[in-house]
Amino acid sequence: MELYRLTIDEARLAIEKGEISSLELTNAVYERIGHVEGRVGAYVFLNKDIALREAEEAAGRQNKGLSLSGIPLAVKDNICTEGVRTTCSSKILENFIPPYESTVTGRLRESGYVLTGKTNLDEFAMGSSTENSAYGTTKNPWDMERVPGGSSGGSAAAVAADECIAALGSDTGGSIRQPAAFCGVVGLKPTYGRVPRYGLVAFASSLDQIGPITKNVKDAAILMNVIAGHDPCDSTSANIPVPDFTRSVGHDIRGMKVGIPKEYFIEGIDREVEESVQKAIINLESLGARAVEISMPHTGYAVAAYYILATSEASSNLARYDGVRYGLRVDGKDLIDMYMKTREQGFGAEVKRRIILGTYALSSGYYDAYYKKAQQVRTLVRQDFENAFETVDAIITPTTPTPAFKIGEKIKDPLQMYLTDIFTISVNLAGIPALSVPCGFTSQGLPVGLQIIGKPFDEETILKVAHAYEQNSGWHKRKPEL
Repeated sequence: MELYRLTIDEARLAIEKGEISSLELTNAVYERIGHVEGRVGAYVFLNKDIALREAEEAAGRQNKGLSLSGIPLAVKDNICTEGVRTTCSSKILENFIPPYESTVTGRLRESGYVLTGKTNLDEFAMGSSTENSAYGTTKNPWDMERVPGGSSGGSAAAVAADECIAALGSDTGGSIRQPAAFCGVVGLKPTYGRVPRYGLVAFASSLDQIGPITKNVKDAAILMNVIAGHDPCDSTSANIPVPDFTRSVGHDIRGMKVGIPKEYFIEGIDREVEESVQKAIINLESLGARAVEISMPHTGYAVAAYYILATSEASSNLARYDGVRYGLRVDGKDLIDMYMKTREQGFGAEVKRRIILGTYALSSGYYDAYYKKAQQVRTLVRQDFENAFETVDAIITPTTPTPAFKIGEKIKDPLQMYLTDIFTISVNLAGIPALSVPCGFTSQGLPVGLQIIGKPFDEETILKVAHAYEQNSGWHKRKPEL
């Protein structure tokens, strides 16, 4: 097997046994990047010189019990990396070099990882296709005419194309799970508060969450062991014990009850997507799980509530990019002119759209009608999940209503683009964990994702269900022909 195809688990075992070195593995990954990156466009920035030096130094750390020693991983470019450019795929941060490390990358560094580079995303994580980047559109490795999903499309494409061993992404309304589904890889959005957000450039602070994008379920558990846990630098970080997530994989699921919400099998869902998900449910039943129909009555209101809350928080969070404190500055005839020109030239169309929507929703006279009402709907959505979990252990849905769509197909119709996240958004509103695992392919050879949703801080259950299904189906073993 080519070294770049290894999983985290396989790579670290081979390194520990002395069968390969970190330098050999890292060189193999960069050779792969050299062959395919020109077509895929997964990265904004490559860290090759530093990465190769770190890989060479990793040999001296291999006996220190570091779980990721010498493993080449990619990081989404909205997660701050000290001394390494972090742009959020925006012109306004084109030359920003963070003076500090995010908590998650700090933990990866303590575990000995090698940073391959920073991956492309929709600008400030606002989008579902990675077409909104100031640095070009990332392509789906399964079909170069299609999007990889978003906003973590660069991370998902890099993992699918074997341009890294695994990657980190961020998920505000589905931005880990949706691109994972489109690219045929595993994506886990943890419970809100499980993984620290310190150093994650904010889009919507009550919704954003960092998580792993990997080649299989066990690798997601391995990365969760490293990045999860309380952080005093993050006031939203939960101070609760962190289990060994790897212990949740490899167990049977006999006797578990999984809920199938009727509201997620709606008119307009792609026929082949629905067929793949229904077959996956039958597969789970063959493993001993019991599937029962449940109802989530407020699901239909989730998208509207989400786009009010997310844009409102974005309007507030992005006010800091004013040409004064840091980032791009475009000179003007006075302070207001400088401020306006900086934001006009620095932000892309989708970011401007969301700032305007959020500012409107928060404005005097509209706050109660929009923002307050959306918060009330959010409570109802969360209560739907609480009620469901009184009778089931996990919830099974499609990750997306369709497979990956063509580049340019939805970019001029924001409402259609927003609806691609219809099955993932509710999870963020409720703050609960969910995972997407490959569950089939369409007749055109495009991946389909199965979403497994769990109770708050119960990532162990969804990892267990996902791993059992993965090992019984084998869809994760398929690779795009590049």
